[in-house]
Amino acid sequence: MSTSQQFSKASKKIAFDVNHRKTIKFNIARYDAAVEKGMARYENVELAKQNAAAIKRDVLANWDKYLLEFEQNCTANGAEVLWAADSAEATDFIKDILAQNNARLLVKSKSMTTEEIELNHVSESVGCESVETDLGEFIVQVAGEKPYHIVTPAMHKSKGDIAKLFNEKFNTPIDSTPQEMTEYVRQVLRKKYTTAEVGVTGANFLIADIGGISVTENEGNGLMTTAFPKVHIVIAGIEKIIPKMHQLGLFYPLLAAHGTGQQVTAYNTIFTGARKTNEVDGPEKMYVILLDNNRTTVFADDEAYESLACIRCGACLNACPVYKTIGGYTYDTTYSGPIGSVLTPFLRGFKDFSHLSFASTLCGKCVEVCPVKIPLTDILLSNRRKAVEQNLRPKAEKIAMQGFKLISSKRAGFNLVFGFVKNIVTSPFNYVMWGPNRSMPKFSNKSFSEQYKNKIK
Repeated sequence: MSTSQQFSKASKKIAFDVNHRKTIKFNIARYDAAVEKGMARYENVELAKQNAAAIKRDVLANWDKYLLEFEQNCTANGAEVLWAADSAEATDFIKDILAQNNARLLVKSKSMTTEEIELNHVSESVGCESVETDLGEFIVQVAGEKPYHIVTPAMHKSKGDIAKLFNEKFNTPIDSTPQEMTEYVRQVLRKKYTTAEVGVTGANFLIADIGGISVTENEGNGLMTTAFPKVHIVIAGIEKIIPKMHQLGLFYPLLAAHGTGQQVTAYNTIFTGARKTNEVDGPEKMYVILLDNNRTTVFADDEAYESLACIRCGACLNACPVYKTIGGYTYDTTYSGPIGSVLTPFLRGFKDFSHLSFASTLCGKCVEVCPVKIPLTDILLSNRRKAVEQNLRPKAEKIAMQGFKLISSKRAGFNLVFGFVKNIVTSPFNYVMWGPNRSMPKFSNKSFSEQYKNKIK
């Protein structure tokens, strides 16, 4: 079964899962309420978005310059910068670092880039336990799952689901409250922090002028991940660069407001190297792995390159009616929702993932909420055109579109047969196209133009 067929099958199944839709509706409703309050704090949010978009477009216009500036300053701070062309190179670097430091335990702050290269699997393949320290990530790791959402990894689970999971895995009370479960995880993780040899983070922003790495989080787990282990590994996509440190004053509130509805995220840390001689804690070594993994392929496309401006706030996922219907796992890729549908065909190949660019109603809500003004619907359309040009669409679709073109090219084509004939012809598609819970509208016996002509006589 092809990835497109798997996507279609999974979509049909999850779309009518009442419990799933109830959980997602509840969780996104809370997000929507928080974001409404977050946006209300802005005097002119549109101006802030325009400024952020301008900075990110400047980055794309001078990408090589800012990346080299970052490398120079980061190296001067005492960190080692490693350039990884793809996941294989990145994981080779990580295996070498783990081996050099005899690592048996690794603690990891939330990072979608590490999900992209499957760091947990890589670490465990060389005998090093990898533990997620973000609460949502910890939950899905315990469940043997991947993140459901790029900001809220366990969005698909209710508190009852999590209580049941913890009861099965840790023998905690089945009626545990969220506070009790959080406290249990806190106690587990504190032991991991203090015994781990390696701590891993991603990067929300790479700051060129100071060679710094900015990590933003709400639980303090990122700070703990880097405070105790002797080695800090940063794994960041090369698109995360911004030119100046002072620009964080613009990006921090935008990311927080669009991501969680906060005025600013609780913990915002800038790492500028390993522990200095006059410091009492922090890592002894720091490595920064800059990951391409086909990002330069996106950059080379004149229509899709602006998608690299994304700051991973997750707003487009929460706004998307398709994502809210079929959920995060149906996409079967690291990045889901509109931004994932745009990027994944480039990151993992049009042959297997071009179908994601068709998983959109093109309603434009994702464009409306994007804090850096990425023209997502335009890129989705250009991706669709590329898929057609590469003959990646089903033959039946091509035949159907040619037939529709023949019928719709002239008004008379719609009136070739009576309405009851149209209903007979289209009836087999009712269940296939609309699903079991909806009915296709019936065609009238006479077309609108015929009814209008009869009325005015």
